[in-house]
Amino acid sequence: MINWDDLEHIHVIRKLREILSKWWHTEVFFADDRGYLRGTDPEKIKEYKNLVCNLVLQTERGSELLADYSRRCATSMKDHLDEKYQFIDWDMGLAGLAVPILIDKEFMGIVLAVGFFREGTRDKNSKILEDHLKKLNFSGQSIDEALGKIRVVNEEDLDHFIELVDLVAQEIMTFHTEIAAREERITELNKELGVRYRYDAMIGKSKPMQDVYALLDKIKNSESTVMIEGDNGTGKELIARAIHYNSSRKDKIFVTQNCSAFNENLLDSELFGHVKGSFTGAVKDKKGLFEVSDSGTFFLDEIADTSPSMQVKLLRVIQEGTFIPVGATSPKKVDVRILAATNKDLKTMVEKGLFREDLYYRLNVINIRVPALRERKEDIPLLAEHFLEKLAKERNEKKKILTKRALEKIFDYNWPGNVRELENEVERVVVLSGDEQKINVEMLSERIRNFGEKTKIQGVRVQGKLKDALEELEREMIREGLKRTGWNKSRLAKELGISRAGLIMKVDKYGLDKRKMLRKGEE
Repeated sequence: MINWDDLEHIHVIRKLREILSKWWHTEVFFADDRGYLRGTDPEKIKEYKNLVCNLVLQTERGSELLADYSRRCATSMKDHLDEKYQFIDWDMGLAGLAVPILIDKEFMGIVLAVGFFREGTRDKNSKILEDHLKKLNFSGQSIDEALGKIRVVNEEDLDHFIELVDLVAQEIMTFHTEIAAREERITELNKELGVRYRYDAMIGKSKPMQDVYALLDKIKNSESTVMIEGDNGTGKELIARAIHYNSSRKDKIFVTQNCSAFNENLLDSELFGHVKGSFTGAVKDKKGLFEVSDSGTFFLDEIADTSPSMQVKLLRVIQEGTFIPVGATSPKKVDVRILAATNKDLKTMVEKGLFREDLYYRLNVINIRVPALRERKEDIPLLAEHFLEKLAKERNEKKKILTKRALEKIFDYNWPGNVRELENEVERVVVLSGDEQKINVEMLSERIRNFGEKTKIQGVRVQGKLKDALEELEREMIREGLKRTGWNKSRLAKELGISRAGLIMKVDKYGLDKRKMLRKGEE
C-alpha cells in the first residue's frame, strides 16, 4: 500500500508541484484506486496556490464536488489503462489531467493536475466556473481574483505539461518500490538477527520457539548431555536431531531408542548387546545400540520409563563411557553423546524415589523444555500451512486452502496431542476433502468443531446486580475477542469501539493477559 501522507514530504514531488503551480497555476492532488482524494484533510490548514481550489475547498459542498470529480477521473483512468494519461473536464468549467499510478502493473491510483483551461475554451468555461462559484456563495471580488489567476495550457506547452505531471507519478512509483525493497531487507535482517520461522525441521516464530532456537545455537558446539522435556507430540526427537546435526558429531551416526518400547531384559540387550549363549535365543553375538552409536549421538526417548537397575547401567555409561554386554565379563568403552527426553516430571519422580537423583543430574546438565502447542498458538497457522504444502508435494497435487473460519476453529482448539495431533488432523481433512480445493469447518473433526461451544456465553444472567452482570459480559467479550484476533489489541479495540488504552486497562482489570490465560489453560 502507498503511504500517501509521505508523498507530501518528498523533495522531488514538491519541486514538480511548484513548477506546475508557477507556470500554469495548477494544483496537484493524489487519489487512490477508488478515487478518494489524499492530502485534502479539512482539519489541516493549507493554502492552495490555485485560487479556485482554495475557494472551493473552503466549503463542504465544494469539497464534495472535487471528491466526485476525483472519483470519476480514477474510474475513467482505471477503465483505460492502455492510455498513459487522460484530459478530463470538471463540471465546474475547469480541465484536469489524470496520470495513472501503476505498481507491478497494478492500478494504485492517479495523479490529478487540476485548475486550468484548455486552449480555446476560456470564454465559455469562465462563465460556467463563475456561475458555480456564485452558487457556493463567494463574493464577486473573490471570484474575479480567482478567475484572473487561471492559466491556459497551450498546445505548444502541452507535452511539457504532461511530462511534468507524469514525472510526479513516476516519483511515487519509484518511492514505493524503494520502500518495499527496504522493508524486504529489514525482514531479511530480522531473520538473520534471530526471528526465525524454522530451525532444521522445527517450525515456529513464537517467542517460546525463538527461545528454544537461541538455546540450541548456544549448545551446538557443546558435548554436554541434554535433557529434553515436553508433552507427547511436541517434537522432542526433532530437537534431538537438531542438536546432533548442528554439532561436531553431525557426520557421525544418530541413534534413537524409545525406552518404553521393551521390557527390562529386552531393553538391556537392545542397548548394551549380548554374547552368544547368554540366554535362550542368543545364537550369536549382537552389538548393542551404545556400541553402534560409538563416536555419534544416542537419543534415549522416554527415559523416565527405565527400571532402577537399568538406570544404574545408564549412569555408568554416562560417567565412565563403559558398559558390559549381557552375558559378557569384560567391559567395552564407547564415546557417545547422550541426549534424553521425557514427558514426565522427572524432578518429582526423583523426590518420590522413582528415578535416581545422580542419573537425573547427569542427564540434566542442559535442560530444554519444548513448549506445548497451546503455549505457542501463533505458530498454528504457520504449522498448518507447512503440513498442507508437505502433503501437496507428497500427493503431487495443488495445495489445499483452509478457510478463515476453519483456521479460527483450529486456532481455538486446545491441541492436547500438540503438533503431532495437528499434523494428523491436517492430513485427515486433506484426504477427506476429495476434489474440494478449500477446507471448511464441516470437514474438521467433531472435537475441534465443537470445542469451546459449551463455554460460550448463551446469554446474560438476569439475576443479581446489574453491574456484576455487565462486567461478566464485558470480560467474556474481551476474552473471546483476544482469542479471535490473536491478542491483537489495536484490532480488538477498534471492533469494540473503545480506545486501545481503555482495552489494556480492562485486560489488566479482568486478568486477561495472554501469559496468565495460557498458564490457567484458557484457550
